[in-house]
Amino acid sequence: MSISAFQAAPAIPAAASTTARGWIASVRRAASRLGFAATLACAALGSLVASPAHAAPIDSLIKSVKFDDVDSVNKLLAKGMDPNSVDNQGIPLLVLAAREKSDKVGAALVANPKTNIEIQDKAGENAMMMAALNGDLDFVNLLIAKDAEVNKKGWAPLHYAAANGHDDVVKVLLDHSAYVDAGSPNGTTPLMMASRGGHVSTVKLLLDNGADLTVKNQIGMTALDFAKTYKEPDVVEGLTARLQQTQPK
Repeated sequence: MSISAFQAAPAIPAAASTTARGWIASVRRAASRLGFAATLACAALGSLVASPAHAAPIDSLIKSVKFDDVDSVNKLLAKGMDPNSVDNQGIPLLVLAAREKSDKVGAALVANPKTNIEIQDKAGENAMMMAALNGDLDFVNLLIAKDAEVNKKGWAPLHYAAANGHDDVVKVLLDHSAYVDAGSPNGTTPLMMASRGGHVSTVKLLLDNGADLTVKNQIGMTALDFAKTYKEPDVVEGLTARLQQTQPK
């Protein structure tokens, strides 16, 4: 059974950049395409940001972001380039910096008062989510220091950190009041993501911080069901033992 067969999230997945990112996309992929019109509208707005007259400078800016060339980025921004510009796929510079682990450029963008630190790509992913997925603790801390939203509605940074088993990021997010049982549009929780990926230590960390292993998604699957479906025996054993501890004797 595939996740895409039983999930129902009204979201459009982004292109896979890591193994976990690929199956996050499969979980997010759903029968519903209610957000498609809004996505097209966002893409249209993004194209207005990058006008033909500024094509060459924007190309240079995007390349500099990818290579973490902070000096070039600062020079282009000083010439009036918009720190909220997007590339030809609609990915904002800050999200691109987080995805590429361009921490120096990320710091420069965050420091720019014009930068929207909550800006999202067409899949609804922001810089905090990408940094969490990559396990880039420095970038996560940088964003938190600027009061970036930890509890993003829908898919949250904690989902992304748990998906790849980045315990240090999970801990920091929880320490800053991330909701441990955050539910995605289809009811997926961080514990389900960690269980699906076979991340035993992450599962334990979430449970120790109060995650509810009895929570079910929209089709009635629990974290234990995820672990069984994706053949993660160590997680199955741990969750089963924890469940037995919670049951009355």
